[in-house]
Amino acid sequence: MSLPLAGKVALITGGSKGIGAQAALRLARDGAKVVVNYSSDSKAADDIVNQIGGGNALAVKANAANVTEIEGLVKQTVAKFGKIDILIPNAGILPMKTLEQTTEQDFDNTFGLNVKGPYFLVQKAVPFMNPGGRIILVSTTLTGLSPITPNYLLYVSTKGSIEQMARVMAKDLASKGINVNAVAPGPTGTDLFLKGKPDAIIEKLAAASPYNRLGKPDEIADTMAFLSGNDSRWITGQTLRINGGAV
Repeated sequence: MSLPLAGKVALITGGSKGIGAQAALRLARDGAKVVVNYSSDSKAADDIVNQIGGGNALAVKANAANVTEIEGLVKQTVAKFGKIDILIPNAGILPMKTLEQTTEQDFDNTFGLNVKGPYFLVQKAVPFMNPGGRIILVSTTLTGLSPITPNYLLYVSTKGSIEQMARVMAKDLASKGINVNAVAPGPTGTDLFLKGKPDAIIEKLAAASPYNRLGKPDEIADTMAFLSGNDSRWITGQTLRINGGAV
């Protein structure tokens, strides 16, 4: 029995930790060759590559907010594996900034990595993608959460952009046979999410789900794997909320 992603090539930014790392491992288990992009932690990226197996994975350092480095990342992927079938612009930052607290540099940094990076990564990758290609953007359940606190303003502003990108890029790329969707995780136990949050806040966020726990990175990766395969061929332009019933 052949693996569902046998012969496919996946490029994942922010692929050395958290959801990105779990997505890399899951897609590899399904048969894909994987390029793991990272920004600074080469050891974590190399560990993911070693788990997959060097012949089927490649770690590439690049700033996923810089268009020149994004283009280089795409070129290295194609040089190694010849094409791109699955693109997951996962790299992002989660600043906790109210309107009053936000500086121009905060705004530029956050939109640069969370919005500009995915936008231009898709632009640079599409010429190397064939019909049947999959693009999976990453949003957040917070875009639809009523009791959200003001310090998420800057972050959710970028993720609202991501959801609109998924909706309209799907129309733009349908003629090329490429599906575009977004996943919107709820509270998930990643280092990025947990950083700086007191236990009381984490417990409150966990209680938002009827399962009374945070999501796990591999649970988000499972949905990414589904969207990467043929079973999702009639899903495009959608944002899938993966939050254990929190919203």
